Amino acid sequence: MVPRGRDPRFGPDADDTGCTILHVDMDAFFASVAVRSHPELRGKPVVVGGVGPRGVVSSASYEARRFGVRSAMPTARARSLCPQAIFLPVEGPAIAAASKAVMAIFRDVTPLVEPLSSDEAFLDVAGAQRLLGRPAEIARQIRERMFAEQELTCSVGVAPTKFVAKLGSTRAKPDGMVVVPAGLILEFLHPLPVDALWGVGERAAETLRRLGLTTVGELAQAPFGMLRRAVGEASAAHLHELSWGRDPRRVTPEHVEKSIGAEMTFDVDVADPLVIRRSLLALAEKVGARLRAAGQVGRTVSIKVRLADFRTVNRSRTVPTSTDVAREIFEISWALFEALGASDHIRLVGVRVEGLTEAATTSRQLSLGEPERGWREAEAAADAVAARFGGARVGPASLLGRSDLRRTENHPQRTVVPLSEPPTPS
Repeated sequence: MVPRGRDPRFGPDADDTGCTILHVDMDAFFASVAVRSHPELRGKPVVVGGVGPRGVVSSASYEARRFGVRSAMPTARARSLCPQAIFLPVEGPAIAAASKAVMAIFRDVTPLVEPLSSDEAFLDVAGAQRLLGRPAEIARQIRERMFAEQELTCSVGVAPTKFVAKLGSTRAKPDGMVVVPAGLILEFLHPLPVDALWGVGERAAETLRRLGLTTVGELAQAPFGMLRRAVGEASAAHLHELSWGRDPRRVTPEHVEKSIGAEMTFDVDVADPLVIRRSLLALAEKVGARLRAAGQVGRTVSIKVRLADFRTVNRSRTVPTSTDVAREIFEISWALFEALGASDHIRLVGVRVEGLTEAATTSRQLSLGEPERGWREAEAAADAVAARFGGARVGPASLLGRSDLRRTENHPQRTVVPLSEPPTPS
């Protein structure tokens, strides 16, 4: 069988009439951004993610994938599969900047953009055809712009529905395009394995295979009653519709972020309260910066604590006034942690802010005795410094060890803010 990505029936020159949905997926995004920053690594196996013994792979270049390295794999496993790979940490600011630039290119094409993550989105290009041409031509322009402006590659699926467009981009990887004509949807879809369907994970796939259903086409022809008994009424109806290429969902650009958070897995289980406190502070700093970058504030602060035996405890507190201030997020997080009274060794901690609203439209009530200018203005100034000079230029002094503090004395460009006292307004 000819691979779907190379079948001329589904190539860039296929009939794209009515194929107004594009799914654009960046190729090995985190790894590609890292290679862009380090061009000497081009063509080499690069793995991006947690570099500690408990780290997890976020992304791997295609050179590393040839050795079996995949995202979500433990870093230790990736090292054993590809010991010659270059392992790099995630470059948060670089990833955020690249994602913003990628989404800007999408929105230059159409306002109907539905992001699925930092590096992929659905686009409805029906209204862009008069200005930019046919859907396949628009997809070609996006790919050219991405490489010319961002030095990144992407894969695009062009189809009449979201589901089929996403399958198309998967089969176009890396750096390709698949067009699924409206009249050939079933020819494209039915030879695929059942786990290509949304909602079919490992367990569901195994259940379906035990029934003799190994391809989407076999599932499409299966009696509905048999599907219902195997996976339940709702899942059976969902899978039956998808197996016939039916997906009525529209591209929805209004994406409301429900929460913003960050987590930290320790290389070695810890019980030292000072280490936990510093970790929560670092996470609160990260969450506060992400909130301000997104123009969001939230009223509910929650923490996540995973113990050494993998038990996970969550606690939250809702406050009267929404916040995006890292100092306030930290104070609530630390109070929640102290209230836990955790005495066991801890594997992971996380901080999250929920109940988000737009900062520009949310009023804030000053507490009694609180100065008009203080932590919020200091953190906004730190954001500006970080945007210009990099995130390591400014931060709370308590996140620095003794050796860090000594180095800071010799680097006047680095600013440290004492944790115990609010900044003095200028």
